[in-house]
Amino acid sequence: MKNLLVPIEPHSTLDSVLSASVIMGRRFESYIEGVPLGPDMPDFVGFDMPVSWTTHDQSMWRELADESHRRFEDVMIKAHIPLARRDHIGLSYGWAGESVFGDSHVGSYGRIFDLTLLARPGAERGDARMATAEAALFDSGHPVMLVPPILPDMIGDIIVIAWNQSIETARATSLAMPLLKKAKKVIILTIDEHRVEGPTGEQMAHHLSAHLSDHHVDCEAVSRSAKGRSHGEAILEHTMSFNADLLVKGAYTQSRLRQMIFGGTTSHIMARAQMPVFMSV
Repeated sequence: MKNLLVPIEPHSTLDSVLSASVIMGRRFESYIEGVPLGPDMPDFVGFDMPVSWTTHDQSMWRELADESHRRFEDVMIKAHIPLARRDHIGLSYGWAGESVFGDSHVGSYGRIFDLTLLARPGAERGDARMATAEAALFDSGHPVMLVPPILPDMIGDIIVIAWNQSIETARATSLAMPLLKKAKKVIILTIDEHRVEGPTGEQMAHHLSAHLSDHHVDCEAVSRSAKGRSHGEAILEHTMSFNADLLVKGAYTQSRLRQMIFGGTTSHIMARAQMPVFMSV
């Protein structure tokens, strides 16, 4: 987690995203890079955009990019994070882009970063857009951290892995290993009604314990029932009951098209999680 990408767009959760970038940067002594974000032009007239984006006028795009830069830099300076220099290694920040990045550009640019931090998408006008999260998930080849409106004091002290035995969750767990090694406790949560063929939570806990033993991380597997709730509801409720400050989840285990039409576990978690969510596909 040495290189963090933070797309900046005026939305309701931006302050939380910036705070999360500071927490993660300090935790891993990371380089934090901000970029100005806006919708891809073909999507510009869509309903899924913050209230700020209302014109094609280039001067306004420039002003919004400048405002994004200012807000990002103000947070970095107040957090006493130094501007990156050629001879500097460790915690630092930088800014890329004289013009606004579209969602697809953020997705491809994220390929050279360990993690992209984004706001949890919302359905209200002024919330972060789902298009950005999906571009980062599907186009970067790297994980994404979705940040809720209210951020916990720490990220990654108590981590829950939503283990459904799938390939996607196995990949997300592997990519989250730097976070797992710094955790105080890791809980492998299996919802009895929500799993595919694969290793059990107990087997994953045994495997992880071998990797985490030198880091003195408490690791355990638990199984819970959905009890009539949706799988997404059950995962979030149980995660909150453990006082977790991070959820690790593989994204879109089922057909993405099916989830987009009918909803699904990933969609519910992306929309409702009250803790940061570390995701990959």
